[in-house]
Amino acid sequence: MTDQEELWADLQRWGREPVLSELDALMWRTDRHPSGAWTGVVVQLLDRVPDWERLRAAHAWFVEVVPRFGQRVVDPALPVGPPMWEDDPEFDLDFHLRRVSLPAPGSRRQLLDLAQTIGLTPLDRSRPPWEGTLVDGLEGGRAAYIMHAHHVFMDGMALARLHERVLNMTPEHLPDKPTSPHAPQHHSALGVAAKQLTTQITSAPRMLGGAGRLLVHAARHPQATANYLSSLARVAGRPPRNPSHVLHDGPRRKWRFGALECEFDDLRRAAKAAGGSLNDAFVCALLGGLRRYCAAQGEELEDVPISMPVSMRTAAEAMGGNNFAAAYFLVPSGTADPAERIRAMHQRVDHIRGEPALGFLGAITPVLNRIPSGVAAAVIGSVGGAVLTTSSWPGISEDRYMAGAKFERMFVFAPLPGTVLTAAMCTHCGVCCIAMNADGDVFEDTDLLWTSMQEGLDEILALGGK
Repeated sequence: MTDQEELWADLQRWGREPVLSELDALMWRTDRHPSGAWTGVVVQLLDRVPDWERLRAAHAWFVEVVPRFGQRVVDPALPVGPPMWEDDPEFDLDFHLRRVSLPAPGSRRQLLDLAQTIGLTPLDRSRPPWEGTLVDGLEGGRAAYIMHAHHVFMDGMALARLHERVLNMTPEHLPDKPTSPHAPQHHSALGVAAKQLTTQITSAPRMLGGAGRLLVHAARHPQATANYLSSLARVAGRPPRNPSHVLHDGPRRKWRFGALECEFDDLRRAAKAAGGSLNDAFVCALLGGLRRYCAAQGEELEDVPISMPVSMRTAAEAMGGNNFAAAYFLVPSGTADPAERIRAMHQRVDHIRGEPALGFLGAITPVLNRIPSGVAAAVIGSVGGAVLTTSSWPGISEDRYMAGAKFERMFVFAPLPGTVLTAAMCTHCGVCCIAMNADGDVFEDTDLLWTSMQEGLDEILALGGK
């Protein structure tokens, strides 16, 4: 079996769970576009314009081998459990796959402006919640593919693993691709409610038994219980106060996209020189950029609150959907020296990762999913207040091709749930691709913001001696 065939075989497991997880259900039910959106935009840069007919045929095969992308979400008639996936009986590939051309000169800035406009357009929740757009007319004969999709499909790690498995290792057309036997799934809102209610009833004895064992464990281990409760008070308490007047909370209705990139080895070298991790260096580059932006507005930035999703699974387990815990804590944005900032960041991340109650959200998510979605959305919104939300994950390490075109970069633009700036970094074939989404009502001078962020990154890279 070739490497490609092994990846295709592994693909058969991707996104096969018929019921949304409690976390995925919460994101689906509390989605309020655009200020409380849970949709993201992925911009993939290609070295040339792919063959359109090959690209369309590849999408048809993709939906067959990964049935999730031909399915829509069916909510239960009453909030008695998570929604379920069902095959869209009227699935139309031509609705989901589009093609546009940029006017000359076809710059990166024009592409990002188009991507942010696509991201601000709500997805049709009665269909599979994704759209793909091929963009030609880029400078140098290049092209891009923009995917706009709901977060319920996958997180960043699962996205990278999906691309690794579904894209070709060579530019040539590969005949005889495998197919995936799939029994169509169809549900009604009442049927989903009945199924979930039955599940709740049949699982009640097991849940009660688990609660009883938990109480016994707490009684036998009072110190561990006290430590957990103390951690819970810190993790689930009121988020840290934001001292910045420049980086104030905003309406999050104007998405503004910016992108940075650097060599993976250069950022890793800088992180190691300062005694931190790659992620520490990435976050501290952003903090340096925010310091510069605020300084230009006449404010010396103090330590501000950040939200950081912490993955609760390995890359091998990232086969669709989401599994992360949200950490809220103060970051050392008030530290001017970049090396000291990285060291302080490393200590704070280590501390938050060691909190026993870090995954407490998983315990209360089922409760939030069984109250009216508007109430749940209000509860989630009240937890906001972070200045920055960051995430990072390993991307593809070897070349991949899309209908003959080489896949050169991947920028993942996250929404703005409870924050004024999100930044996601994925590594792609030795390059760190950093995608930023800023609230345009908070960052009115986005040219200054992107320049400040580049300077913040350059400051960190200089620690590596290059």
